[in-house]
Amino acid sequence: MNEASNRETWIAVGCVGVVVFLFALGGKGILAALLLGLLAAGLLGALLVWLAAPVPQPTALKPSPIAAPVMTPKAPVAEETAPAHAAVQDPPQDCASADPVPRAPVSEQPPNAPGDAAGAPADGNGASTGPSIKPSAALAGEAELASRKGSWRYDPAPDPRPAALEGPRGAADDLKQIKGVGPALEAQLHALGIYHFDQIASWGAPEVAWMDDNLKGFRGRVSRDDWTGQAKTLAAGQQTEFSKRVDDGGVY
Repeated sequence: MNEASNRETWIAVGCVGVVVFLFALGGKGILAALLLGLLAAGLLGALLVWLAAPVPQPTALKPSPIAAPVMTPKAPVAEETAPAHAAVQDPPQDCASADPVPRAPVSEQPPNAPGDAAGAPADGNGASTGPSIKPSAALAGEAELASRKGSWRYDPAPDPRPAALEGPRGAADDLKQIKGVGPALEAQLHALGIYHFDQIASWGAPEVAWMDDNLKGFRGRVSRDDWTGQAKTLAAGQQTEFSKRVDDGGVY
């Protein structure tokens, strides 16, 4: 829309605004009628201008010209002036007819064949393995090593079970004098071949561990109550505080 058309549109819109003002003046105040006229003129003018505006057309894309490829002429390949391989010329007739030089006869036997001059033994494939070397004198320590062959053997670890007796040596000791040994444990010890204080006093750590693991219902009692220490005192003919109470009848 050009400027002349815009001017005519807004003049017409102004007239419409005046008419609205005059109509509104009869029922409202001057200020309210003026506002209604301006509002009507502004809305109507904006609508007319928007409707009369031209619609923009999309711009057509023009294809860009593609440059034609430039062809670079190749240089001519030089022709071969000589063959790749020179022809082999036949020897002259005078050389071919000349007497050949005498050569030494070639032996048909391979150098490493069995039975050669070196006398080296050969393996299954005919290859020489070299002559066997035997020492002329005995090596140092050879006789000692030969004498010790087969003397080593594996000895298993000793059985940690305490040594047992088939029966007491005369009268059995009162094992109940050892603190921790009651009538039930004394019967188990008799069944295991233990009857005397000196047997228990001779136990080492392996025997104590074995007895701790194999006393039924009393595991760990031997090491916990120090049976070996008490048994050493009793085997020497001495008494402990607990054995005195047993002798006095205050325990069992």
